[in-house]
Amino acid sequence: MSVEQATALVLKTVDFSETSLVVTLFTREFGKIQGLAKGGRRLKGPFDSALDLLALCRIVFLRKSSEALDLLTEAKLQRRFRLAGRDLSSLYAGYYVAELLNELTDQYDPHPGLFDLAERTLAALSAGEPVLLHTVRFELCMLQILGHLPSLSTCVECGSEVALRGRVAFAQAHGGVLCSRCREGKREVASVSAGTLLLMQDLARLENRSWRRIDISAQSRGELRGVLNRYLTHLLGRKPRMHQYLGLLTT
Repeated sequence: MSVEQATALVLKTVDFSETSLVVTLFTREFGKIQGLAKGGRRLKGPFDSALDLLALCRIVFLRKSSEALDLLTEAKLQRRFRLAGRDLSSLYAGYYVAELLNELTDQYDPHPGLFDLAERTLAALSAGEPVLLHTVRFELCMLQILGHLPSLSTCVECGSEVALRGRVAFAQAHGGVLCSRCREGKREVASVSAGTLLLMQDLARLENRSWRRIDISAQSRGELRGVLNRYLTHLLGRKPRMHQYLGLLTT
């Protein structure tokens, strides 16, 4: 066993005994890990109440060489996720970030850029910034980083450029847009406005420094959420638990 240190976001905790927890964390240095926190349910101890859901903390753990759980020995809280006012949408969005990180990443597969993206998103949600904009930005950039972003301008079948005007065929089962020729005979194909696809392109660009000024119109919100919900459901093979609450995201 080797002793490791990392900066981590708490994604999930499960009671293991009267005093201990099994904790799923997304770390900047190692990716997702699962560890046993002995004494993690005690108010005082080596974890000092640092293992709350969505908390940012600095951890020390013993990395096991087998498939057994790592052993979490210490956690120091750096920042706690706090609800922005009385609006529950920021809380639901935070839980959704944790769910996507847990479901779409593999153990010990580090993505420092994704960790930084998640940390910034949770900090913005805690500060009361626009929930819908930050949630969609996180979804699309996460898909980009992990290599799952759907094709938004090139036909996924033949590779030809698709003109983004009017309505465009989008096939979540095939991974993106289709040209008119390849559209024939395909099932589960949605008709998506070109404006929504262009908006998705802008929000998915990691180098886009002006994305905070993007205005998601009331007309685009429903279609944008519908496209992302269906695509992520297909990618995961099931509907994410937090999708039922994302309909509340209007700001």
